[in-house]
Amino acid sequence: MRFAQTTPGRTFTVVLDHGEDFYKGLAEFCTTQSVKAGRVSFLGGFRFARLVATCGPLEKPDEPLWDDVKVEYLEALGHGTLAWNVEEDRLAPHIHVTAGLKGASAEGRTSHLLEATVQFLQDGRPRYLQDGHHPWRSEPEQR
Repeated sequence: MRFAQTTPGRTFTVVLDHGEDFYKGLAEFCTTQSVKAGRVSFLGGFRFARLVATCGPLEKPDEPLWDDVKVEYLEALGHGTLAWNVEEDRLAPHIHVTAGLKGASAEGRTSHLLEATVQFLQDGRPRYLQDGHHPWRSEPEQR
């Protein structure tokens, strides 16, 4: 076992735009805000995603899987870690998702997220329901 005590630092709420590349948007945000390590949790929709998976039987279930599948129109719950690759001077996220496929009676997939395109499933505007509060505004929204 390994462990390290950490002290939480800055906390951000980030909303990616409809059609935006998930990892590119995440990397741009982390670069502009100098985020070099952290964790990320999200709930959202993807128009397209590529996940580590296979459609056939596993030949060697104890070894890493390098195959991937492409899925469309999914609702996803994700969590992962953010680290900075010092050698390549870039963000190195490690994110897993559990996703329901809309066109397959919400049939599920759970795996490592390789690529995704964001999709807003209503009118393209995020909704903040807790007392009309927008996370990036200091005052609640007037009704």
